Order: sequence, then C-alpha cells, then structure tokens
Amino acid sequence: MAFFLETLIGGLMAGMLYSLVALGFVLIYKASGVFNFAQGAMVLFAALAMARFAEWFPEWTGIANPVLANIVAFVAAGALMFIVAWLIERLVLRYLVNQEEATLLLATLGIAYFLEGVGQSMFGSNIYPIDIGMPKDPVFLFDGVFPGGILVNQEDVIAAVIAAALVLALSLFFQKTKTGRALRAVADDHQAAQSIGIPLGRIWVIVWCVAGAVALVAGMIWGSKLGVQFSLTTLALRALPVVILGGLTSVPGAIIGGLIIGVGEKLSEVYLGPYVGGGIEIWFAYVLALVFLLFRPQGLFGEKIIDRV
Repeated sequence: MAFFLETLIGGLMAGMLYSLVALGFVLIYKASGVFNFAQGAMVLFAALAMARFAEWFPEWTGIANPVLANIVAFVAAGALMFIVAWLIERLVLRYLVNQEEATLLLATLGIAYFLEGVGQSMFGSNIYPIDIGMPKDPVFLFDGVFPGGILVNQEDVIAAVIAAALVLALSLFFQKTKTGRALRAVADDHQAAQSIGIPLGRIWVIVWCVAGAVALVAGMIWGSKLGVQFSLTTLALRALPVVILGGLTSVPGAIIGGLIIGVGEKLSEVYLGPYVGGGIEIWFAYVLALVFLLFRPQGLFGEKIIDRV
C-alpha cells in the first residue's frame, strides 16, 4: 500500500505540472478560438529570461541576496512576457481578426519559431539553472502508519501547490470577473463580441499576457527541476493529451485531465511496464487521448459543438 501511495502521489504531482502547461493552451483557445502551438516556446522563452536575469542582475546591480535577485528576475521576466504579448497583438493578431482558424494556427507556429530563435540569440543555448530555493531532498511521511513511511519529493509538493493556486486564481478570474466573461464572449464569436463593444485587441493582449504569466510560472518550476534547456519546448507535446482529455475550453478540465494523465502514466509504468517491457509512460497519454478523440472528441468538460444546417 505504501508503494502504491508513493506512485499515486508522484502521479498527482506530475499531473499538476502538466495542467500548468495545458492552461496556456486553454487560455488562448478560450479567447481566440485557436490552438496555440507557441505555448511551449513561451515556456522556454520565459524560463530562459528568468534564468539569465537571475544571473545578470547581481553583476549589474550588486545584489548579493539570491532571494532578492530571483524576485527581481521574476518581475523582469514577467514584464518581458507582457511586452512579448503586446507585440504579438500589435504585429500579428490585429491583422488576423475574423480570419480562418487555420490562418491563426499557422500564425502561432510562426510565433513559436520566432520566440525560439530570439530566445537563443538573446539568452544563449546552454543549459541554465534556476534556483528558487525549493528543497530538493525527499522526505518520509506517515512513518507511524506504513512501515518505513511514504517517500515524497518536497520540490514536487511545493510545485504542485503553486500550480494549484494559480489554477484556482485563473478559474475565479474567468468565472467571476467582467474581463473573464468578455474573454469567453470573444472566443464564441469575434464579430458578435465586437458588435457589443468588446475591444478585441485589448482582450487578446490581456489573454496573451495571462498566458505569458502562466508560461513563466511553468518555466520557472520545470527549469528548477530539470534546468532551462531547449527541450522544455517539448512540454507542449506532453500537455496535448491533457488538453484533449479535459477539453479545449475548460480550465477545470485542464486540472482534471492533468491529474488523470499524471496518475495514469505513473501507475501504468509501475504495474504494467514489467509485463510489456517498459516505456508505457512515454505513450500512455497519447493512446488515452486517441481513445477520447474517437469516442468523446470534446473531452470531459469541453463544449459539444453542434452545427445546424
């Protein structure tokens, strides 16, 4: 039982981090109706910015306190992501209003390659560490209940708590605020939203800024765990099954989908892997997503689209 709980908790922690990346896809889709293939590049760009700013600012300003340096680097990286969001709207999106979804999709692909190239030019292409002070040593919990206790990674727990808090804040933002309702209206119909006075350009800037902030938090956490490297862009691929499972338009769906994927990957690898030679963790999420595409393409919480002719 203790080993099962360790695996389950590890899956839940990984699932929350998947959900954090999937949120970026959901946010952009809810506001523009397009799947944002640039989300992985945004995570990489934000993580590179924070890692390099944390390295450069002590040299430029003489800040000796590493905690203060990380705070300043986080704020500066957040400001940079807001500038990136504003430029994306000014230079790309405002010229694509009411265009076909395929056109917007290709635009996000172009943005992805642009961010990767600019990130490499500005910050370099090496592996850079992010040290935000999260404890990395595992601890044993419930020693009195299970012999030897349950091994839990402290860094994973803190990362999951941060991800959960951000997810909760975004859910409240979309459901309870005027801007959140405007975002949903824009996603449903660009022209109708404009006709009732919703400024499409401002809404897109806001949602890309929020997606940039989510990318920064995701990049900070994953960079702390793995180091900032260009393989972070593949996080977007790991989050695709989460979005398919939870639904493209559902913030709670991104959470539930991430938890299901994370737990399913860990349990299947541990309990089924020995019988099939291992490697289940790599493809489990994609097979599950394929099943959902066949039988419930809108996902668990997505809106079912009905076309009337």
